[in-house]
Amino acid sequence: MSLPQHTDATLRYQQQVDNSKNYVLPFIRQEFPALEGLRVMEIGCGEGGVLTPFLEAGCRCVGVDLFPERIELAKGFLGNYVENGQLQLIAKNIYDVDFFGEFQHAFDLIILKDAIEHIPDQDKLIAYLKNLLTVRGQVYFGFPPWYMPHGGHQQICQSRVLSFMPYIHLLPRPLYRGLLKAFGEHDGTIKELMELVDTGISIERFEKIAGQTGYHITQRKYYLINPIYKYKFKLKPREQFSWLKGIPFVRNFFTTCMYYLIRPNN
Repeated sequence: MSLPQHTDATLRYQQQVDNSKNYVLPFIRQEFPALEGLRVMEIGCGEGGVLTPFLEAGCRCVGVDLFPERIELAKGFLGNYVENGQLQLIAKNIYDVDFFGEFQHAFDLIILKDAIEHIPDQDKLIAYLKNLLTVRGQVYFGFPPWYMPHGGHQQICQSRVLSFMPYIHLLPRPLYRGLLKAFGEHDGTIKELMELVDTGISIERFEKIAGQTGYHITQRKYYLINPIYKYKFKLKPREQFSWLKGIPFVRNFFTTCMYYLIRPNN
């Protein structure tokens, strides 16, 4: 069952703003209590809703997205900030040489909100981000662990049955693809969901990559109920039970969202 925000860009933007202001920003303030003048980049910025509270707080921001149509939507919502020079919106790959040349060691904070689980070669990306950080820079990640009930993003399915069915993305690949086809999902949806089988990331895998690429974790937060579910499913956000946080692997199945801030070791 496609949710309204999947097709309504204005609603999606408003929900992003509210989620960022009430959950993402307070989490980041634990490391950056003074936000004015902070240099911030969001990778996969979409409509720009996550960046909006940072702009309101006086940050100087760059939003990057691979899809030009999403950058155009962001310009529609945030045109005033673009005009006054507080915000740059760029449709580009961050690996491009000219992007690297312009933004090497430029950012105090890099944001990836609901993005890392869609990106291949995650170890390559996380290592590369160090080149874009200032000396005090950190990277924020917010993502659903792969093994959680809807870690495969099956809520985007047109089928109401599949969209609410937990853990189906953990089926063997041929069975999962066959199930999606049997329920009449579009080829594009099936392709997107099957790509997530390869890029979905667990708590343990993320922390292993962070350590291997030369970072340490400065902040982490586990959510039993993802704050974004307030909009998707009318559920009240709730942090994970303390006792469950400490059980490796098992915690993935019952943690619907992780927030991290990581910082290079040197």
